[in-house]
Amino acid sequence: MKLRNLVLTAFFFSAFTTGLLAQDYMWKTLGKLTYKKEYDEMLGFKVDIPVFSNEIQKLEGKEVTIKGYIIPVEGYKSHKEFIFSAYPYSMCFFCGGAGPETVMEVKAKSPVAFTADPITIKGILHLNATDINKLMFSLSNAEMVK
Repeated sequence: MKLRNLVLTAFFFSAFTTGLLAQDYMWKTLGKLTYKKEYDEMLGFKVDIPVFSNEIQKLEGKEVTIKGYIIPVEGYKSHKEFIFSAYPYSMCFFCGGAGPETVMEVKAKSPVAFTADPITIKGILHLNATDINKLMFSLSNAEMVK
């Protein structure tokens, strides 16, 4: 009986963490970056500039598929532009302790309805290391994968 309970507990924990961390290989790949400090004239201090690995650079302009969570913003019901995260709202970069490499801006072909469940989308990946007012990753021409 103990072994059965242990197996069931391990199964449910695995299912919970798999759903909770909808992180697939793409998020892990996007996390393979470093930062360098550069002085920003406009801000008047040094800022972290992402340095993308060769593996990430090869994805620039390519269609990628990624699983994650829509980050709700005020009034979000169904939008073509939204923030997408490797983690749910309570753990994301903006609300939790995750890093900036775990979020991306998305511009979808058609509106995507909000859900708290993880979804899979595909689109063209773009990298940003120069505009500090934007996230370092974005996905254009995105659509949900069934």
